[in-house]
Amino acid sequence: MRICCESDDKAFELLFSACYPKLLNFCLLYVLRKEPAEEVVSDIFVKCWMDREQLKDVRNPEVYLFVAVRNRALNHLKKFSHYHVVPVGDMETSPLLHPPDPAQDVERRELFFRMNEAIAMLPRQCQIIFRLIKEDGMKYKEVAEILHISPRTVQTQLFRAIAKLRETLRPYLDHKTGRTLPSWVPLALLFLHHYL
Repeated sequence: MRICCESDDKAFELLFSACYPKLLNFCLLYVLRKEPAEEVVSDIFVKCWMDREQLKDVRNPEVYLFVAVRNRALNHLKKFSHYHVVPVGDMETSPLLHPPDPAQDVERRELFFRMNEAIAMLPRQCQIIFRLIKEDGMKYKEVAEILHISPRTVQTQLFRAIAKLRETLRPYLDHKTGRTLPSWVPLALLFLHHYL
């Protein structure tokens, strides 16, 4: 509210710092390339700053920004749909600061890679829902507002995504442990390794 009413540039900087990385990752799910995604997200922030006085009634700025980025990304795809761009080697993995054990580091990276592969194989909507909830920590209702679907659909899609991930990653995790694990264990291990 201070951004709109008082043109508080410090509050806007805080909003930008808090939301930019999440919005960029979200936009990459649509446009698949970093440069256009950065442009889309930056354009949204510039537009919000320029039109800040008209945005006084926005109750949840984060959801508003996600919807704006989604719409701008879809417009970008329409505009450039005649281009076929294939991203090559643009996978950035965040390095571990102090890996306790090189073998454990290799195993963690392999699990991270396999998990990202499995997530990428999900249908687009399942993938987006999974990442918004599990990686960005959003609630079902917020995701439903962003994607213009019901919270129940979000829940169903998330459960389907988790089931598919469990099914896809089970052979890898069974092989790593040398035994067949109960159905809930692979996903629990996966989340512990990746999200903690």
